[in-house]
Amino acid sequence: MTSGLLTTTVGSFPKPPYLQQARNKHSRGQISDDELSKLEREATAYWIKRQEEIGLDILVHGEMERGDMVAYFADLLTESMALAGLVRSYGNRYYHKPIITGALHWQGPMTVDMWRYAQSLTDKPVKGMLTGPYTMVDWSFDEYYETRRDSVLAMAEMVNEEALALQDAGAQYIQIDEPAATTRPEEMSLVAEGLARSAQGLTAKTITHICYGDFGKVFDQLISLPVDQIDIETANSDFDLLELIRQHKNSFSKELAMGVVDVHDHNLESVEQVKDGIKRALSFLEPERLYIDPDCGLKTRTVEEAEDKLRVMVQAVREVKQELSID
Repeated sequence: MTSGLLTTTVGSFPKPPYLQQARNKHSRGQISDDELSKLEREATAYWIKRQEEIGLDILVHGEMERGDMVAYFADLLTESMALAGLVRSYGNRYYHKPIITGALHWQGPMTVDMWRYAQSLTDKPVKGMLTGPYTMVDWSFDEYYETRRDSVLAMAEMVNEEALALQDAGAQYIQIDEPAATTRPEEMSLVAEGLARSAQGLTAKTITHICYGDFGKVFDQLISLPVDQIDIETANSDFDLLELIRQHKNSFSKELAMGVVDVHDHNLESVEQVKDGIKRALSFLEPERLYIDPDCGLKTRTVEEAEDKLRVMVQAVREVKQELSID
């Protein structure tokens, strides 16, 4: 693995049609848990192989076993959470909104088995992927805790247990996603408190992904979040967010993972478009602190679209490294 401009993805990949059909059948009781699990692992192996073939440096398992990033965990926390009816998230996508019904506590590993399986398929590092405590609470109904802070910190204790289990299993990178972080600027201190507790005791590299918010309003708090790396979208905003970081470069000391392909656009970016964005970031950030990935998870695209966007991204990085003599 090289030391600069490492490539990765944010987390999710599109599910192959056969897996989506199987998930629908499973929800209707037409196939067993074991049959579905076998297909989830088959799709996971597909994405590990594709990432290696495309040339990514840090891999993800693709979240083939997950539907919604919050409901997945809530469905496993049967002693503390339940699932309500369907709620529309965006477009024609719906999810079962969770409900916090009791005291939150860790009931045992939820992501470790699939992470171990994915890591066993490759010599490259595979990120451990978790949903952050603030987002878990913000996207759930709370019928138990008296305050949001109480519920976020209780959730953070649970996330921390899961993160430590991933680290004990060998994960070198642990990503704790907080997409809800910028929805209430006045609660960024609570986001930070939850992340700090979630990451307590970790020696693995810690990452948080935050997307599609008004970063200008929370920039000072954003760059102070208690993680090693901040992962944000930049392609969707025409790389304007890079100018915001440039203006504060003297106070920005973390690693930056920048999105260079728009996951909500069917159109394929050109290699030159991606190279231009990367070079803009390199004008004020060292390559060792800059990671390159898509804006967000790729599950909204087709399998073919996702692969094409990753190929463009990796090719752009290769050409930039060659042109600028970056190792």
